Amino acid sequence: MTMKATILGLATAAALTLPAAAQPVPVAHLMDLSGATSDVGTPFAQGVNDTWAWLNRTRNGVAGRQVNVLAFDYGYQAPRAVSQYQAWSRDRVVAINGWGTADTEALVRFVTRDKVPYVSGSYSAALTDAGGKSGRQGVEASPYNFFYGPSYSDALRAMLIWAAEDWKGKGGQGRPKYVHMGGNHPYPNSPKAAGEALAAELGFEVLPAIVFALTPGDYTAQCLTLKNQGANYAYLGNTAGSNISVLRACQTAGVNVQFMGNVWGMDENAMKAAGPAANGVVFPVRTGAVWGQQAAGMANVQAISRISDQAGTAYRPVHYLSGICSAMLMAEAMETAAANGGQITGERIRDGFYARQNWVPNGFDGVCSPSNFTAADHRGQLSVALYRARVTGDTSQGSVGELMQNGTMRLEPVKTVTLDRRADWLGW
Repeated sequence: MTMKATILGLATAAALTLPAAAQPVPVAHLMDLSGATSDVGTPFAQGVNDTWAWLNRTRNGVAGRQVNVLAFDYGYQAPRAVSQYQAWSRDRVVAINGWGTADTEALVRFVTRDKVPYVSGSYSAALTDAGGKSGRQGVEASPYNFFYGPSYSDALRAMLIWAAEDWKGKGGQGRPKYVHMGGNHPYPNSPKAAGEALAAELGFEVLPAIVFALTPGDYTAQCLTLKNQGANYAYLGNTAGSNISVLRACQTAGVNVQFMGNVWGMDENAMKAAGPAANGVVFPVRTGAVWGQQAAGMANVQAISRISDQAGTAYRPVHYLSGICSAMLMAEAMETAAANGGQITGERIRDGFYARQNWVPNGFDGVCSPSNFTAADHRGQLSVALYRARVTGDTSQGSVGELMQNGTMRLEPVKTVTLDRRADWLGW
């Protein structure tokens, strides 16, 4: 038996001797630390794990009970996620911090049946139709699915609204051309139809989509297609790892296009890796502040960061902060479930997500953007903060933190777009 297994076994045996009200609360955490999206999955997962550890250390967990986090790296393989869910069911987990689109959507019926709240790293709009009232094909009721941030579709809609204004502001002539780029996979495809529909509505000419894999590679052919099509605005639907390859190839090919990254499509690590090829990429940021900015809640964020970086010197990218906010939403929903002597059950945790309006976790003001959930509509955020990646020099020397501090790289606020809560956009 390994040391880890021995420790877990002793902890379990000790827990069984405690009264029910004092036993640790089992919460699962599905992570991608080794698969196709691990480039962004790793910092997000670190933010989630550090937050639960910080809560256990500084707040005695949730409602006076330690939280036993059962973390599992599934390598971005949906069948492994489904199999692991069965194991967690035997552990009677009360909630799950999840990750990808294919696996989250595959588990919707399971978590609904078992009444297990699931806060994912997937922002698929299909997960927002909590009551199953949209009537959209392939969209089913998902009353136990939540996520922190705008959906992929709503984030893309916000970028398209900005792009239409940008085109006019630059004096663009005729109809701007828009193209969707990404892997043929549920995650990059999630907002494809929604984005193309709004692009057409806004007056864009919608070009045939360009497919490139979720893994890094040589995407010269895709860039030449992009150039030959004469695209003006291109949406990158993959995570940063493969987007870096596209940005570099397109820079070499002399492609002149405004790239728009999805929420996982760009971050500070990708800016360093891509160098000047990342300059100008516009993408959504889920938090009210990024690392290094001043905000009332940043002291707690820095304290959480020291859980895995005792020296306090690590630079934390945007995904780490979003992982914190995701875990804090779950934790406070659990606190609400336990209030007034209540039990921490799935149904009560779910209802905890509806207990607040303009919900910012306690102690995280200015960092975690407000969320609003209702029993019928799990579109938690409709205000989308857009930032532009700025890279003004060589990024091969120095750490991300050093490059951000000396100004070689920076995140530049562009615009915050607040969308209408259109009924026809629910679940889409």
